[in-house]
Amino acid sequence: MKRTISCIGSGNMGTALMKGAAAVIGPENIGFTDIEKPKAETAAQTMGARVIGSNTEAIQKGDYVFLAVKPQILKAVLEEITPAVKERLSDKKTSKTFTLVSMAPGWSIEKIQTLMGLKVPTVRIMPNTPALISRGVIAVAPSVEVSEERVTELEKILAGAGMVDRLDEKYLDAVTGLSGSGPAFVYLFIEALADGGVRAGLPRDKALHYAAQTVLGSAAMVLETGKHPGELKDMVTSPGGTTIAGVAALENGAFRAAAINAVEAAWRRSMELG
Repeated sequence: MKRTISCIGSGNMGTALMKGAAAVIGPENIGFTDIEKPKAETAAQTMGARVIGSNTEAIQKGDYVFLAVKPQILKAVLEEITPAVKERLSDKKTSKTFTLVSMAPGWSIEKIQTLMGLKVPTVRIMPNTPALISRGVIAVAPSVEVSEERVTELEKILAGAGMVDRLDEKYLDAVTGLSGSGPAFVYLFIEALADGGVRAGLPRDKALHYAAQTVLGSAAMVLETGKHPGELKDMVTSPGGTTIAGVAALENGAFRAAAINAVEAAWRRSMELG
């Protein structure tokens, strides 16, 4: 696949997605730019990619231009690149291969296009950090200006970083609260499970390993069996046994309500950022 990608921003998420993309299109076709040049150089060196001199150059050289910046500074970046995007879209030779890809929480496609004053072909995505090990969840929502061929091509590129799923943009903020922020919630749970193991007498390293593997295996059971989590839970909870005692303790601590509230809080914050 002969495509070029420019990544504006070289933080963890942008680097994770480019690492996956490099396996599909080759690292030599990927370039990083960052206001902190050493960060761009480090990200590029880790995968054999290039460093791009400026955001304007990123627009000129990328078939797909990833906006891997925080939502708080996206406005400034969009204002900076708008003249270059306008010029790119006016070039009949290159306009058909140009697409913006934004991963900023809360920033709708309409808001991006309105700020730029251009109907820019834009795809909004919401990835998560397991993309660093090619096990991410990446939700994709394209604007009407992006052809089916281009969306399919982008999905193939992103698949190097994990599972890719296309859905209506109206769900992106909810995805941010669930799979975007969810890894942090899961890490807290793994840490808490390990602490419980330590309290029960397990060595710390063993407790942490067992906790992480238990979560990994349990998640695989949900995905591979297709059974509802409640059904799988009931398979473990025998009458009067150890597991139901633990489940009762979680219910007493409002465990499920806390998890629901965490996702809702992240969802609401995503909308506020926009």
